[in-house]
Amino acid sequence: MSGRDPDAAAAVSRPARAPAAVEPVVAESFADYWRAVWAKIRSGESGALPVVGGLLLISVIFQTLNPNFLTAGNIVNLLIQGSVFMLLAMGQIFVLLLGEIDLSIGYVGGIGGVITAELVAEARGWPWWLAILTGLATCFLIGLGQGTIITRLRLPSFVVTLGGQLGWFGVMLMILGDGGVVPINNEQINNIASGTLSATASWIVMVVGVALFAVWMWLRDERRRRSGLVAPPRSVSVLKIGVALAAGTAVVLVCNVDRGVVIPIRGLPWVVLVVLAVLILWTALLSRTSFGRYVYAIGGGAEAARRAGVNLTRIRTLAFGLASLTAGIGGIVYASRLRSVSTSYDGGTLVLYAVAAAVIGGTSLFGGRGRPLSAILGGLVIAAIDNGMGLQGYSAPAKYTVTAVVLVLAVTIDSLARRGGQRT
Repeated sequence: MSGRDPDAAAAVSRPARAPAAVEPVVAESFADYWRAVWAKIRSGESGALPVVGGLLLISVIFQTLNPNFLTAGNIVNLLIQGSVFMLLAMGQIFVLLLGEIDLSIGYVGGIGGVITAELVAEARGWPWWLAILTGLATCFLIGLGQGTIITRLRLPSFVVTLGGQLGWFGVMLMILGDGGVVPINNEQINNIASGTLSATASWIVMVVGVALFAVWMWLRDERRRRSGLVAPPRSVSVLKIGVALAAGTAVVLVCNVDRGVVIPIRGLPWVVLVVLAVLILWTALLSRTSFGRYVYAIGGGAEAARRAGVNLTRIRTLAFGLASLTAGIGGIVYASRLRSVSTSYDGGTLVLYAVAAAVIGGTSLFGGRGRPLSAILGGLVIAAIDNGMGLQGYSAPAKYTVTAVVLVLAVTIDSLARRGGQRT
């Protein structure tokens, strides 16, 4: 729910009353649907179109500069590298939708990773699954604590989470101790980032996933058509299913190419499934539950949402908790990828990349607009820039500079889109 319309926010808490006669609002043809889409784009609601176009442009540029950019091995490496950015950005989206920000999630994720690494060490010998759950539970409680301070004491989230960034980095250093590094020798945890499915299992997972998506989307659109709500024509629904099938097929084909140097390595990485699972779960939470509707309502107009009966304190606190929980998943994936946690963990850079990925993907810094999918697309852009410039041999300062330019462009597009929407 975007904008700051009090009536729109109030509608969150009021049960909808069906009118005497429902007039369907459905595009009658493929051409009608795309005319409506073009009208939305002209009014400033461009959705994921800018970031998808930017990702294609970046891919063309780096492939022209280095033909190794779009090889199977590098694409899979890009997906693994970008998974941490995507997960942290999906956590950041919860607070950005409220018009807030969380600068601590980089080191909160590090806390989740270091706790998991410590608990599975031989000295303690915890089961890997219990160590992960403990790390994630700790991150969730940290988020709830920071959210409580922000909401109960009415302190700026920027200040509280900036303090959290410094404080949790200090806690992380204390856990790491004099050695400064905790290696991870647990195979299950290391396989989160480095393990892969077999080639056959990759195809099975893809087919099942696309089939479930097709059934869900078809039933949703049919239900909306029967209710007289806005829904695309059936030809567009079929096209979306076809695009999902084509994308899934392309990903599996790339991942099933042997990319090993000494031993054969092929198959869909486990971390891709982790990212997809979080994406599906958080998308359902934000789009299909009252909590998600309240989050968008608060971001669209906090005072209007409060007058509509939304408990702002509870929703905001829970949003910060979920942000930290997601950051914990990202921190564990990061530790799995490096097979250790050390003092070189740069949570400050990771949180900046998380914010950049969310905003580049289309999430508004002003609250009320964004989806978990925005984090996936923005994370891919960040990873593509970092990966492509690394292949060209550019230094870290050059990477930061280019990422900053892309971020400023994304914020500019967001601001212009908001102005266009307000004028419309």
